[in-house]
Order: sequence, then C-alpha cells, then structure tokens
Amino acid sequence: GDQDCVSTYTPVMLLSAGEAKNLGPSSGPNRLRDLCTFCTISLDQEEVYRTKVYEKSVSPFYGEDFYFEIPRPFQCLSFYVYAKSMFQIRDLPVGKVAIRKEDLYKYCGKENWFQLQPVDPHSEVQVSERLEMKLNELITENGSICQQLVVQIIACQGLPLISGQNCDPYATVTLVGSDQKKTKVKKKTSDPQFEETFHFEVTRSSSYKGRSHFHVEEEDIEKLEIKVELWNNGNLAQDVFLGETRVSVKILRNDHIHRAWYLLQPKGNGTKSKPDDLGSLRLKVTYTEDNVLPSACYTALRNLMLKSPDVKPISASAAHVLGDICRESVGYEALLPVVRLLLHHNRLLLFLTSVAALELENTQEANTIFRGNSLATRCIDDMMKIVGRSYLTVTLKPVLNEIFESNKTCEIDPVKLKEGDNVEVNKENLQGYVQKVFTSITQSSSSCPPLMCDVFRSLRQLASKHFPADPHVQYSAVSSFIFLRFFAVAVLSPHTFQLRSHHPDPEISRTLTLISKTIQSLGSWGSLSKNKLSSFKETYMYDFFKLFQEDECIEKVKMFLDEISSNVSKESSGVEDSFVLKEGEVHKRAQGRKRIGKKNFKKRWLRVTNQELSYHKQKGKEALCVIPVKNILSVEKLEESAFNRKNMFQVIQSEKPLYVQAGNCVETNSWIEVLSQVSRCNPGRLSTFHPSAYVGGSWLCCKEPNESTPGCKPCTATVLANIQLDIDCDRETERIFSFFSSNRSRLQKMEGVYSLQQYKIKTGQMYFLNTHVCDSSVYVFIIFYQNVLSPLLKKCFLSIDVTKTYEIIANVKSFQSIQDISCLIFSFTQKQSTV
Repeated sequence: GDQDCVSTYTPVMLLSAGEAKNLGPSSGPNRLRDLCTFCTISLDQEEVYRTKVYEKSVSPFYGEDFYFEIPRPFQCLSFYVYAKSMFQIRDLPVGKVAIRKEDLYKYCGKENWFQLQPVDPHSEVQVSERLEMKLNELITENGSICQQLVVQIIACQGLPLISGQNCDPYATVTLVGSDQKKTKVKKKTSDPQFEETFHFEVTRSSSYKGRSHFHVEEEDIEKLEIKVELWNNGNLAQDVFLGETRVSVKILRNDHIHRAWYLLQPKGNGTKSKPDDLGSLRLKVTYTEDNVLPSACYTALRNLMLKSPDVKPISASAAHVLGDICRESVGYEALLPVVRLLLHHNRLLLFLTSVAALELENTQEANTIFRGNSLATRCIDDMMKIVGRSYLTVTLKPVLNEIFESNKTCEIDPVKLKEGDNVEVNKENLQGYVQKVFTSITQSSSSCPPLMCDVFRSLRQLASKHFPADPHVQYSAVSSFIFLRFFAVAVLSPHTFQLRSHHPDPEISRTLTLISKTIQSLGSWGSLSKNKLSSFKETYMYDFFKLFQEDECIEKVKMFLDEISSNVSKESSGVEDSFVLKEGEVHKRAQGRKRIGKKNFKKRWLRVTNQELSYHKQKGKEALCVIPVKNILSVEKLEESAFNRKNMFQVIQSEKPLYVQAGNCVETNSWIEVLSQVSRCNPGRLSTFHPSAYVGGSWLCCKEPNESTPGCKPCTATVLANIQLDIDCDRETERIFSFFSSNRSRLQKMEGVYSLQQYKIKTGQMYFLNTHVCDSSVYVFIIFYQNVLSPLLKKCFLSIDVTKTYEIIANVKSFQSIQDISCLIFSFTQKQSTV
C-alpha cells in the first residue's frame, strides 16, 4: 500500500549571500562606483527573496542569510545582482550565478566564489518540453519515394509566471530550410498540453519535380535538425521568448520513433563570445531533502532517543552520544532534531536538566556559568528559538519597528562619528532606544512560555545548589540565557528571528549592536555593580553604561528573573497591545464579484496583526477592509485552476473567502503560516474546506451546486497552543539517523572498532556497557539500521516489524561484528516476507 512507500518531504534551503567584488564590466567607466546594488534569489524564474540595497561600492558586503522550505519542484537556483540608479526607471542587471539542482551537492555547506555571468533575456530558461519524432517513407503521385518527418509537440512543464500570472504559451517548429509552423495558443497555464503534429517532406531534388517545403539529398537527411521554440503570446505586447531545443534527425537512425523530454535551452543554445569580467559573488548554499520512510520503520530509533533523559549518567544516552560524535563535523547542529523530538513527547525538560547538571559539575567558577558553547547551552538555545518565537514577536517587534522607521543616529564612538554628528544627541537617542527595549523585556514575564520558565527554574535551582555561597549565581544562570542568548541576539539579528524581513542597513545595524551590548550588560546580574564597569574595553561604552547604574534597573532585572524562574508568576493585565506580524504587497480578488477576469484582481497592501487582518490601497493608507483574527476559520492554499494563477491562498471566514495571490511560492507559505498561527486557537475552526472556488453556480473542486456545502478536503493540521503538534517525529528521527550514519566512523572509534566491551565518556570516568544496556543498543541499532534495515526498506519497500527486531537485538549482548547482526536480521526477514 501507499504507507509502505518512501515519502519525499519538502526540501529545505539555507542560503548565505556573503559579498560581491569587482562588480561591473571592466571596460565601463568607474565600473559601478556610483550605483547602489542588491542581490535577488530565484527558483527557476521566480524571485523568492532579495537583499537590502547597499551603498555605492564595487565590492558590497551583503551578509544576509535566508532559510526556507521549497514548496514546489525546481530545476535551477539563481542569484542576480542588480544596480540601482536615480536616473534609471528599471534596475540594471549586473550579472547572475545559476546553479542547477543536480549540481547543488557540489557546493553544499561550503563557501564558494562564483563568477558572475551576463543576464540575457533569451537565456533565462528552465522549461522542459516533450517531443515525438518519426521518419516515414511516402510514395508520391509520380511514383517516386520521399521521406516524411513527423514531429509531435506533446506538452511542456514548468513555465514561468509572466507579471505574476500564468503565461499564454505556444510553440513554433522549424526544419532547417522550411517554413515555420506554429501550435495553438494555450491560455493561462504553466503546464500546457499541445498534442499537435506537424509534417515535413524530405525529398531528393534529382527525382522529385514537385514543389516541396524542403529539398535535400537522401544521404544528407541525417544532417538535418528540428528547432522547437516556446513563446508567450503577448497579445498587444511583444511575445516573450521562453526557450528552444534543437534535435538532430540522426537520432532516428536506430529508433523508428523517438519520444523524450528535453530541457529547453537559451537562444542559439547559449553560444556566445567570452563575456567581460562582471565581478564575482561569494555564496554558501546548504540544500537538504529528507526521504522519510513509513512511521513504523522509526519506532525503535525513536524509542531509543526518547529513553535518553532516563539514562544514568546522561553522557551514556543516545542523545548525548549523538552530540559527541557530531561535534567536530557539524558542531551541535545534530541536536536540533533531538530537541524537537523530545519536545514533542514532553521529555525535553528532564533532558535539559540532566545535561545542565552535567555541565555544572565541570564548572569551577560562578562567573563562567553557562557562558561556553556546549551541548547543554546549544540544546537550551534551540528550545528557546522553537518555543519562544511568539514571545520575541510580542516583546521586541514593536520597539524594533520603531527603531527601523525612526532611524535616529546613535553612534557614540568618537572614532566613528560623522561630520556634523553631535555625540550628546546621539547618546540621548541611544539611551531612549535602550530604555524602551529594556522596559519591554522586563515587563514581559507574563508572555514567557511555560516551558522556558520551567527550564529557568531548574537552572536556578541547580546553580544555587552547586554554588551555595554565591547569592547572585541563581540570577546569572538564568540571565546568561534569557538576556545574552535570547533577547540580545534577537536585537542584534532581527532578520534571523523573523522580526524584520531584511537585514538592517549599516547605520541601523550599528545602532542595534550598541543596544544589544547594553542589554547584555544590563541583564547580566554579575555586571550590575559599579566595580564591574572596568570590564568595558571601550571608554565610550563605560561612560554610556554609567547612565544605567541605578538601583531601579537592578531591581527590575531581579524582579523579571524571579518572575520567569520561580514558582511565583506575574499575572497578565489581560490587555494585549496590537503589533504587526507581517505585511506586504499582494494581489487580492474582489469579493462578491462573479465574473473571473484580470480586473477582478487588484494590488493591495495586506497587513496582519495579532488582532486583525486588513488590506489597504497602499501602505500607510486607511484600511479598505478589516477582518478580526477571531473570525478566521481556516487558511489554506487555493488550486491554480481556480483563477489560472499561481501562489494563491484563501482566508476562510463566515462570509465569502478572501482570495489572495502572493508574490512567490515562499511568500505564499509564509502568509499561510502567520495567519494559521495567529488564528490557531479560534473556536469553530473548520475541519474541511474547498480547495478551489465557487464559480458559475458550483464548486470547481467537487461540482457541488450549493455554495454552503461543507468542504470536500480535510483542512491542513494547524499548530494549536501546544507547540509539540507542529513537529513531524518521523522527519526528525530520519535526520537523527542521517547524522548517526554520516558520522559512523566516529561512532566506531568510540566503540573501539565494533567492540562492545566498553565506552569511554569524556568526563574522566569509564562506564561498562553491561551496566548501561541503552548505551550498547545505540551502537548495535545504528549498525543494524544502516547496513540491513534501511537499504532493505528503501529498495524493496518492505513493511518489517522494526520494533520486534529491535527488541531482539537489544537483549542480545554477544555481538562482536556486523556479520553477527546481519545473520540475525537475515533470518528474521526471511520469516517476514520474501525479497
């Protein structure tokens, strides 16, 4: 059945646009010294992200990271560098870097410099086309024999959006020397089905006197080629070239009929002279694609990981072993799926408490508590990023928006002051920003997620027990996370935490750096004493921080840390301020109209806050329509066929649905995620919905004539108040396995090359496996899973009782080699099914 097949989940991309150098043609005047530049990221021909515009430089530093799931198939990842000029209406393309999907593995996880290539409208091609060709023999009226070439244009896939809409494609077919032939225009589609056939007569000029499309000697037929071009019909505007393919007739030498998919090529197959040096772009691309097996296949490994919090010592647990073996290769990145898995099963608090206790055993001084990058601090960091996202939005987003929009100068370093700057005014501006951020944080305890409070309470108790003579350590144990690793980092990089859509420009970035440094110091309990001022290396920071050396600040920090880490909880006032979660330009279909047409879609500024969804004619204008968040019943994608438009979603409410088209596929997912999150706890949320529109008296999806008919498709599972429900345990377990698998050599070294006699924990002690069965089962299970079970399942799609197999292995302590394990599994699988 379907459950026995491999499921391919959405690929994930992490991109880092680092910097460019020597931009512009070498022959141009001053290259691009007088122009500002920016970089865009495209999947095929669809732009999904762009950086901020950077100041005039031929070697700009972008320094922006983009992390996103890819919601559709793609063939090419492209980066474009554009130049902005006050005298140009349109942005000027400088150059591009294009990487085909199949080549991404070559650059994965590594920084590379790429030479920019010219941007040619006729070279932007990522379309595939299906053709059929055959060569027939015909007898003409005078009895002579001629060859007839039959070409069928079957279909195309992956056509780009033109001005946000599906294009109107048609194809032309040409045999060299003959007239051009053309298919019908297909309206509003990205995957046209042509199914049109064209005939070309190929004859010998010496034996055939009639008029023909084409004359050629029979021995030269194999030298011919068919050219197929794909175009978008521009109606009154100029047609747009989409790509071409050239196929030699000699391909029919061995095949009577040739049918194949072809990837369309740039104009003239991209042959051109060597371009000027346009500069280069430094990029780091990480692309992952999870292939997830049926859930039953992960039961054993999942159970093994879930036992980790109970293992004594915690360093002998499967989760801790994974962190140890992956530390050199990927740092502690491998711990994220562990944290998510334990979080889903309510096992995370116990694990975090155990690893924190282990770290404290090796901490000698109270003022260094939880300051390093360790397994414990990384796990707690990951937990805060997962469960604290909404907390950051509520606490920091309003004040950060104010900082970005007002953009006051805050430089207080005398060396960096610009001409005309007043350091006292700047200091006043900075103090005002810091005070607002500090107040927002210290008054936010009622919004702190319960799990974070539970973890902070445990850290506080552990620290007090380990350093009983230090009265401040109970606060520094908590502040080292909530201030240093959570709020200060979010202030410094708001883009990373989805608090802003773009990285800040250099001036605002400098302001955020100064605010972040001050917040770190204010939040560190140990630094809130005058004798700690000497720790500031910069004199200007020493002078500035003295403005905050008041008992009132210290008491506010102490009260805040008490509220989020003790059993006494601050009650919420019950009045929630409105703050913007997401806003941007979209195309919205007019509500209530029955005719479908371009005029029914208008540009609007969509804005969602924690209280309402509204759309406006332009940004900053009065709302044309307001929908209270409490009225949203579901947010779902809309089928392309509904209005012949891609990237559409619908906001379902008690009245007519609101149909919206986002700018690209990634933006569509982002809007759906934000709206689903903010409305997740609404009463009366729907369980089913219609994936298409109600048009012409019936639903296009199920053909039901009644507009009030319940939906024909189950709603997407929403993230309820419990964050655990948003975690795919099978996907996380597959990632855990992949980390174990890719670091198998380190696992073998830790076990003494297949020896299951002893396991050395890096705490200076030796633990024997016969007293820690779970530890031995880590190694046995991974060897078994990698060498036998996983290949077997992926190749044959067998449904094997993995749990029973694991139980057999876990109880056997006499394995000395993979052969022993393989023999046992082989005999077991023979009983399950025949391969």
